[in-house]
Amino acid sequence: MNAVLVLVTYPVDHDPLPVARTLVEEHLVACINVLPAMQSVYRWEGKVEEAHEHQLVMKTTSERVAALEARLASLHPYDVPEILVLRIADGADAYLNWLRESVQIR
Repeated sequence: MNAVLVLVTYPVDHDPLPVARTLVEEHLVACINVLPAMQSVYRWEGKVEEAHEHQLVMKTTSERVAALEARLASLHPYDVPEILVLRIADGADAYLNWLRESVQIR
């Protein structure tokens, strides 16, 4: 199992904690950090837009990414949510073992 970080933006006018709890309870992620609100500037449907968003930093394994993406599609308020997967090259063995155990399908 390869550990990964998944970055997902989430609008500040929606509470991300129920989604975070659901994803942890369903063993799709081991942990989610909800970062403070930030300003995002992006192009959407041909126009430059701005939005206040949270950055969610999710820790999981590459084996769980497809299921995580599918679940996010049903839970996320955006039509096209940001889902960026970053491979973790190395880390503390004890932490990575905990991460792997936390996302094992039970």
